[in-house]
This record gives sequence, C-alpha cells and structure tokens, in this order.
Amino acid sequence: MKPDRIKWALLGGGADSLIGIVHRIAAGMGDDYQLTGGAFNFDFRKSQQFARELGLDPRRIYANLDALIAAESALPAAERVKLVTVATPNYLHFDMASRLIQAGFHVLCEKPVTSTAAEAETLANLLKARQQVFAVAHTYTGYPMVRQMRGMIAAGAIGPIQKVAAQYYQGWINAVIHDPVKRKTVWRLDPAKSGQSSCIGDIGVHAFNLLEYTTGLQIEQALSDIDTLYPDNSLDVDGTVLLRLGPHVKGVLCASQIATAEENNLTLAVYGRTGALKWAQENPNQLEFLQEGKPLTLLKAGHEYNLPPARAATKLPAGHPEGFIDAMGNLYRGVAKAINGQAVDAGAYPGIDSGVRGMRFIEAVLRSSRNGNVWVKL
Repeated sequence: MKPDRIKWALLGGGADSLIGIVHRIAAGMGDDYQLTGGAFNFDFRKSQQFARELGLDPRRIYANLDALIAAESALPAAERVKLVTVATPNYLHFDMASRLIQAGFHVLCEKPVTSTAAEAETLANLLKARQQVFAVAHTYTGYPMVRQMRGMIAAGAIGPIQKVAAQYYQGWINAVIHDPVKRKTVWRLDPAKSGQSSCIGDIGVHAFNLLEYTTGLQIEQALSDIDTLYPDNSLDVDGTVLLRLGPHVKGVLCASQIATAEENNLTLAVYGRTGALKWAQENPNQLEFLQEGKPLTLLKAGHEYNLPPARAATKLPAGHPEGFIDAMGNLYRGVAKAINGQAVDAGAYPGIDSGVRGMRFIEAVLRSSRNGNVWVKL
C-alpha cells in the first residue's frame, strides 16, 4: 500500500449501485487512492451501514454534501479528502460539482456532466481560474485499443478521414417501456431525475465522445430523428443522428435503449482515404485495421507493436482480457497523476471540455428532432 495515497470520497454509489462498484474497484487498481468516506445514499442510515460493510471510519460518512464539505474543509490539508467522485443521478451533477469546485476539491463526475449545456459552460468557467482537476467518466476512452485507435489516426495511418459511424445499442428499457406502470419506476425515463434526455444523454453521448476522442475532429452539425415510442413517455429511447464534421467528412450515430436483446453493443468505425479502423466494446481488446489492397490486420492489446498510450493502459499480458472496470481504472490513474503534478498524456482522461461538448451535442440532437429534423449547429 502506498503511504501517500490520495484520499477519495464518493457521492452516491451505495450498496445497490452498479456504477458505484465500478468506481470503487477502478480507483483501487493502481493503489493510488484510499476510499476515505462520502455520502453513499440519500438515506443516512443506509450510508452508515454500507460504510460499516466497507470498514470505513464512521466519522467520515456524511448525511449530505454540505456536511462533507464542511467537515473535510476543516481538517488539516494532509488529512482531508482531495478527490470527490459524483456518481449520483443526473439532476444532482451540476449542483454538486459546482460546489465541490468552489470548495477546492478535485472532481470526477459521471456523465452527462450536467443537465444543460449552459450549466456545463458554467463549470468550465469556474475551473478557468482554478488549479483543480476535473474529469468526466467517459469510461470507454480508457480502453487500450481505443487509445491505439486515437494514436494511429493522429499519426495518419488511415489518411484523411472521410466517413465515421458510431453505434450504441442496448435493449434493457425494452423490458419495461411497454408497461405504462413499470416505465414510471425507471429514473432514466423521469425528466426530473434524468434531465432532457434518456437514450442520447445516457449512451448516445458516449458514442459522440468516443468519436471525437479518437478522430480529433469535432462534430459541427447534427440532424436527428428521435423516438419516445409512446406519447406519454417524454424522454427519448432511440435516436439516429446524421453528422457533419467538416465540408467533406460525414457520419452517422445511432443509439437505442430498445434494441431488443442487445447488451452493450457500442461500435465505432472510422474510414480514411487509405484505410479504416474498427472497434467494438463487446470485444474491446481487438482493433481492426483495414488498408486499401491489403489483408485485414488485427491488432490486439498487450503487444509491443502498440503505441505508448495503449501499452500504458494495458495491465496484463496479451491474451488476458481486460474490460470496462479496467478502462475506468485508467481514467482514475490519469487523474491521480494530474493531482500529483505528474506529466499526463492529453488523452489520459476526459476533462470539462468533453463535458461541455457532450451537453451541446445532446441539446443539438433534441433541437434538431423537435424542429422537424433540421440541421443544427453544435
């Protein structure tokens, strides 16, 4: 155990939270952090019980964010929490993140980073005058072969980009959407908790982020067609978006939470003048490299032929599968380096700029569909 591990707190992510488990395991991978406390649940008694199960000091378990900020800020600098992860429902992200920034904490926030683009821009402005680390949990950027893809595109391996295609299909909402009673119990379909969007805000924004992360390009305009499936369901559960990334770079992004029986089918294909790269999240250790007039090349994680960012993101030898939690662990490792003042690769973790871009994309997609499927600038 490192003696100088970063003291870390978690907001949300209690005993019944899937994403909480992911964050706790991921943060522990590099032995950079010590889970010190937090506010894991709206019910303080449940937070306390969960803390006991984890063996945490009960004095560092707080009823709410106010109590956490007050108690931790009063401690000597060497003893207080440095990083706080916001893993609560979407509607709480902006308020929690902004207050944590103003109180001097480093922040890692789940996506979407806020409920509106204006809120995301407010966070960006708050951070301008501060030397604080702010990361957004776009976990898929932590996969080794995604970083390999990014590096190869930047090095010109496929030539100038001509076409992009991103797809993110899940089927879990299909099991509840057709029952008007059951769908009222799903918080991602509740605008008061989820915000403006369900499908595009939850998973479409991941595909958007992955596309911009790997290509180095920015989506300039979007034309969308989204579906709520039922008139009494106010949030999108499916969407198709045409993209313009420049005068001669076009693309498509498809996202769905009602793609029946799909699990977590996120794929990305980038086509250049001389080649193409294709990656699939359900088989993440492989990257397909297509070249004009040559056989398909299959690149795999854990090999010396990969670029330094991909090699650094791989923890196990070739042939030993790594997955989603490992990818999240790479984000935490990048954040730890930044907090400790070490050199950090530009793609080590998504920052507030990616959060702002993501919210602009969500709002552009909703505006396009609402206004009759028209092109909208981001």
